[in-house]
Order: sequence, then structure tokens, then C-alpha cells
Amino acid sequence: MILKNKTAIVTGASDGLGKEVALKLGEAGVNLALIARRKEKLEEVKKQIRGVKVEIYSCDVKDLSQIKTTIKKIIDDFKSIDILINNAGIWQKKMPVEEISEQVVEDVIATNLTGLIHITRLIMPILKKQEEAAIVNVSSRAGTGAAKGESVYAASKWGVRGFTEVLRVDLKGTNVRVTGVYQRGVKTKLFEKVGEQIIKEHFDKFINPVDLANTIVFILNQPKNIWLGEIRLERG
Repeated sequence: MILKNKTAIVTGASDGLGKEVALKLGEAGVNLALIARRKEKLEEVKKQIRGVKVEIYSCDVKDLSQIKTTIKKIIDDFKSIDILINNAGIWQKKMPVEEISEQVVEDVIATNLTGLIHITRLIMPILKKQEEAAIVNVSSRAGTGAAKGESVYAASKWGVRGFTEVLRVDLKGTNVRVTGVYQRGVKTKLFEKVGEQIIKEHFDKFINPVDLANTIVFILNQPKNIWLGEIRLERG
């Protein structure tokens, strides 16, 4: 895909991986619709991007009504969308399932899985109209294996993996290509936001979000006859 002059939606774009993906896509000449909860953080990201159209949308992806309003506004603002980067996600602090609160269960599943599904289904008709289009679903290593204390988070990420796999089958033969990204820990504030303390020597071994963003752009940059349907990343 030639990225210049394409238009992409990036969720969770206010910091961490989403921010780095937005910056890298902007450098590649991609127009951007950036979604996150905090408008002021999105404004900071927008200021760092030059030479392309950038619009920001304050939206909590747990809230279906906000998603509907936001996607409609994006379509009105950009008319066409070529790329969807489903990146928004939250962490579930490690603990036995019986100790996880109802609210955490609802928030993790709604943010990581349900919101992703709704955004994808609402934008799919637009993607199908393009000569070439792409969906990149950022899952996690937790979507490929089991780790102690991550039951709800893993459920959400296994769900993303299953959804991604079925999308790939459903869209075979169309102009929309789908990739699932399965990475180990990334050096972001994902864990800090829920009070999870990561041992420094472990955190130091996590993936740099800039490197992961470069990988996602590399996926999108592949020619029409080549596509990476799944990619799993670990720090070397």
C-alpha cells in the first residue's frame, strides 16, 4: 500500500503506542483521525504532526453512543477511510478472577474487545469502497497464551484474536486486508494507569513503542501482492 494521501483512524492515539503510530503515519503522509478519551492529550499529539490533515475526536470506546457519534463525524470530515488501527486498550491488574471487580470486568472487555468490534463494523462499509484498505488490530501476547492473574485481560485479547481471524476469512478476496499484532510488554503507561508495579529489570526488557509503531507502518507499506496477516513481536 502506498501510504501517502491515505487516511487512517487510530484509536488510543493520545499516548503510548497509539501516539507513536500516529506520528509515524503522519511522517508517511497519511491523513489522520485520532481517537482517545482525553482531548487535551490529543491536541498535544496533533501539534507534533505536520503536512497532513489531522482531526481529533474525544471518545470513550466503552460507550457505544459515543462511538456512533464519533465515527459519523469522522466520515463527514474525511469522506473516505483507508486504514483502521484498533489500538485502544486498558490493562487488568493481575489478580485471581474472584478478586476482580465487576467494573473492571466491564471496562476491560468493553474497551479492549467490544469497542474494537463496534468501531470495525461501523467503518467497514467505508473501507470496502476503497481500492485498497487495511485493518490492524493490536492484541497482545495475552491473546496467544496464558499468564497467571490475567484472566479478564486475556479473555479480551483472545477475543480480539478470534475476531481478527474471522475478519480475515470473511474479507478474503476483497480489497480489505487484516493483520493481528501480538506483542509482549511495551514501554507505555498501560500498567501504571491501574497501579500495577512492574519490576524495573522486566520493564527495561519491554518493547519500545517507537519500534512497534515502525513495525505497524512496515506492515501497511507492503505491496498489494504481499500481506502479513499476523505478526508476533518480542524484544531481541
